[in-house]
Amino acid sequence: MSWWLRSFAVLLAVVSSACGYSLAGRGSFLPEHVQTIGIPIFLNNTKVFEVEQRLTEAVRREFIGRGKYKIVPDATGADAVLKGEISSITLTPTSFTAQRQATRYAVSVLIKVELRDLKTDKVLWENPSLEFREEYELATVTGTSVADASAFFGQASNALDRMTANFARTVVTAILEAF
Repeated sequence: MSWWLRSFAVLLAVVSSACGYSLAGRGSFLPEHVQTIGIPIFLNNTKVFEVEQRLTEAVRREFIGRGKYKIVPDATGADAVLKGEISSITLTPTSFTAQRQATRYAVSVLIKVELRDLKTDKVLWENPSLEFREEYELATVTGTSVADASAFFGQASNALDRMTANFARTVVTAILEAF
């Protein structure tokens, strides 16, 4: 019986070693002919001023930081184009003082993102409703109220920078690693 158990253990080891898992970040699923990606300024359907510029720039920087693709500001001369459309930005208070003043906010961004191969006119990657949510402490400013996202972003530029960097990292990782 020990011969049978040893054989079973060896068979189990061989089968489990080929389980199909692989490490993330081992290249790109994009076609070989895609070397240049155009990333035009995202479309902003919200009232938050200049958020489209900050999100677009963050995505461009993240792609450039990965070093494999040439990034250009539009589709001219590009092999693929990444377009984004910001549908909504909401700001929700999540923590309050004893005087019922908000001290912490949740910021949610809903955006449609699509990467299209310009050679084949096929969508390589898309997420029609990517939602990104972060919570941030708001610095207390006497006499100032934060009633909407525009006011929040005006007061919390560093929070927006952190959020756009996290958003860009999420989008570029999803595109390059086919998640």
